[in-house]
Parts: sequence; C-alpha cells; structure tokens
Amino acid sequence: MSLRLPQSLATELNAETGASVLDAEILAEKAAALGRAGRLVERRLRELAAFAGAGQERARLVQSAADAVHGYLVQRELCGLMRHDDVIDHYAIPREVLARVGSR
Repeated sequence: MSLRLPQSLATELNAETGASVLDAEILAEKAAALGRAGRLVERRLRELAAFAGAGQERARLVQSAADAVHGYLVQRELCGLMRHDDVIDHYAIPREVLARVGSR
C-alpha cells in the first residue's frame, strides 16, 4: 500500500523558501571553495615537483604544499567527504608533504 500526499500539500513542499535558497547558496559556495582549494593543491605540488634543489627553499615548498593539502582536506570534511585516500592517490601527494599536513 502506498500513500500519496494531497495535492494541496505536495505543491507547498516544492515551494522555494528563504531557507532553501540560502541552503543552495551555501552548497554552491562550499563547492566553489573546494574547487579553489583543489587548484591550490595542484599548483603547490607542481611548484614542489619542479624544484630540484634542497635546503631551506625545499622545506618552504614542502610546508606550503602541506598547508594547501591541509586546507583542502578540511574543506572536503566541511562538505561531508571524510575519506581522503582517493584524494591522496589522485593528487599523488608525496609522503614528505603528508607527514607535515597540519604541522606548523
């Protein structure tokens, strides 16, 4: 047996409210922020991969990449995405960067 809402109630459920519009804006901003954070991770990892030297400059690049990765992972969690294994594989995040994620 299935139940169906009366037509007068069904149309009210689809109506846009201030809250639903705000929720849509929040979701759009979360998605945009996640995209920006992902592009920053890509850029920082490219900079690190392009650097051939060692020393202080490399340490700075590793920390910069770690900060970008940390921000990206936090943004993913804010979007409800808790598993990060696929992201680590997708971006091929080096172990030296992962070891410093979250450290300051």
